[in-house]
Amino acid sequence: GFKPGQSRLRLDIRKKFFTMRVVKHWNRLPSEVVDAPFLEILKIWLDGALSNLI
Repeated sequence: GFKPGQSRLRLDIRKKFFTMRVVKHWNRLPSEVVDAPFLEILKIWLDGALSNLI
C-alpha cells in the first residue's frame, strides 16, 4: 500500500493543510483497507476500521 511520509514542520500554518493532518492517520490504517481494489470497497472497509477506533 501507499504510505506517504510525514515531514517535520517548521511553520504552524502547514499543519492546517489537509494532507498534513491525515498522513499520520492514513498510515495507521490496516493494509487491507489501504490496498482496497475499488473505491466502494475502500469506503466500506474504512467505515469498519474507523468504527473500531470509537
